Amino acid sequence: MGIVIMQKTSLIALARHELGQAKEASSGRSAKTVFGGHEHRLRQTLIALRAGEGLAEHQNPGEATLQVLDGRVLLRSGDVSWNGSPGDLLTVPDGLHSLDAVEDSVILLTVVKTD
Repeated sequence: MGIVIMQKTSLIALARHELGQAKEASSGRSAKTVFGGHEHRLRQTLIALRAGEGLAEHQNPGEATLQVLDGRVLLRSGDVSWNGSPGDLLTVPDGLHSLDAVEDSVILLTVVKTD
């Protein structure tokens, strides 16, 4: 039997830290990959956005969801939009989409990269 490596991350503490970073950043955002990276297909990134900031329209890199940890966000794809509040899990649509922070917000983005 191999060695099992376990990692524990407090999303609450990380969200608080990254939101503080986002509020001070000229871009109004901050992010940290909490799991995954180039060597994994599954990647989870905590993203903090100051109110009024967002992620411009971009292509979905693979199957993805976003979980709202704090604040309120608006996910848009074409003429359709979805509101997200704490505890909501939104499926990121295939194709072009954007994300706007209605309030200071923190989300956990989970992406399965396609080959």
